[in-house]
This record gives sequence, structure tokens and C-alpha cells, in this order.
Amino acid sequence: MLRYALRRLAISVLVLFGAATVVFFAMRAVSGDPATAVLGPDADPSAVEALRREYGLDASLPIQYVQFLRRAVALDFGESFRLHDAATNLVVTHLSATAALALTAFAIALVLGFALGTLAATRPNGVVDRVVSVLSMLTQSLPTFWVGIMLILVFSRFLHLLPSSGAASPAAMVMPAVTLALPLLSVVLRLVRSGLLDVLHEDYVVTARAKGLSETRVVGWHAMRNMLIPVVTVAGLEFGSLLGGAVIVETVFAWPGVGRLMTDAIAARDYSVVQACVITVAVIFIVINLLVDLLYVRLDPRVRESV
Repeated sequence: MLRYALRRLAISVLVLFGAATVVFFAMRAVSGDPATAVLGPDADPSAVEALRREYGLDASLPIQYVQFLRRAVALDFGESFRLHDAATNLVVTHLSATAALALTAFAIALVLGFALGTLAATRPNGVVDRVVSVLSMLTQSLPTFWVGIMLILVFSRFLHLLPSSGAASPAAMVMPAVTLALPLLSVVLRLVRSGLLDVLHEDYVVTARAKGLSETRVVGWHAMRNMLIPVVTVAGLEFGSLLGGAVIVETVFAWPGVGRLMTDAIAARDYSVVQACVITVAVIFIVINLLVDLLYVRLDPRVRESV
């Protein structure tokens, strides 16, 4: 187990190094100069050159890359050209909003996914099962940004029930969280439904029913706990994807999280902030994947014996 964990940790470090390298060169491949973006196209060339020297942009690309890696190890990504604050501080400030949104969406997806998936599996090929299946396909296929816009039109523009942007009140989180949760809800729903259908006719479930146990106890205890492994694994991995989806959702709803901070920084060619955002999200994603891998080994004795 320890050797497996160390091997996964080594792979995670390589993935993080790859993510850092890609974001560094990708930002510099985008047309436009950060100093010109900050000072404007009509700025004095000497002022532009002075700003480039101040932020080390006058050095060659290999030197900038080495300096970036050296500082990134110390969690120092430099200062924002636009906001004049350390990029690390900006990410930490906005991270709580993204975490709250992602966790709320994750909870919504799990609760509704388990409830609807169980309901569909216990009534296979019925009206409820067919309705749930259609809803699952719709939530998986509809673009996230379109769902967010439609929710704003219906619940904010026409019904005036929920705020359309910002994070001034708990009600402002409802539409962003639902929008972010829908793709994961579809995945969890299908996994729970298919998993329960596979185990509801197993011998141990038939035996539990023969003993006179209630259907709630048979499904909720005996059947459910034996199909949790794939659901837990996929749900854990999909939680990392919520952070990626948060970029779109936060932009649509003007949610003050890391996603919106990153999109604004990309538009302004703010290298330091973009790099800090991407690496932070990569670290969270890698940590979640590592924990899920270790949890999967812990839950499944077949895998535990092979590592």
C-alpha cells in the first residue's frame, strides 16, 4: 500500500510539473504584450519597457521559465500587473467562493443523484424510470453556459425570484450551484441506477428479502453498500471536474471565484494570476485524484491485493 501511494505521488508531481509548463508557455504563445495591455496601446515605449523590466519580461524565455519554476516551488507566482497584489493572495482570496460553490454543487448532485437513481432502479422500465432517464440525458448534453443563461432568464428576469449575479446573499448561490451540479447529477444518477439494477437480483439481496426485511433496508443497506465503489470513485474524480466547470459558471453568474479571476486575468494577459490559478486548480485536482485512488484501493479488496 505504501509503495503504491508513493508511486501515485510521484506521478502526481510529474503531472503538476506538466501543468505548470503548459500554462507558462501557453500564456506566452498568446498574442499581446502584458505591459501594453496594462498601460494601453498609446503608452510611451519607454514606460512599456520599464514595466517589462520590472516584471522580468525583458529576459529570454528560458530564463523566465527557470525563474518561474524556482518561484513556483516557493508558492510565489509574482505580482498581478492589473491588481497590484501578489497572485497567491488573490487566488487564496477567491478560492473560498469557488470551494463553496463546488461543494454545494457536489452535495446537490449526490443527494439528487442517489435519490433519483434509486427511485428509477426500484421501478425499472416504469414511467419514473423513463422520465429520469430522459432528464439524465438532457442534463448531460445541454451546454453549461446555456443552462445558466436560461436559469437567469426564467428565475431572475421573468419571475424575479433569484439574483442573477454576485454573491451578496445565499440565494445568489442557488442558480450557479444547480448549473454546475447538473452534469455530475447525470453521471451519479446513471451509476446508481445501473449499479442497483446489477445487485438487486443477487443472492444476498434475495436472502435479505426472504428474511422479511423491509424494502427500504434491503435497498438502502444491503444493495446500496455493495454498489458504492464505482459511484464513490467516479464522484470523487468528477468533483475535480467541477473546478473546471466553475470557470464557465462563474463567468455567467459573475461569481467572485477563481474561475472568474482567471478569465479576467487571461483577457488582461496577467501571467502571474493565470499561472497561480491554473496551478492551484491542478493541485486540487491532483490531490482529489490521489485520495480517490487510495480510497478505491481501500474499498476494493481485489485491488488491494494486487498493489
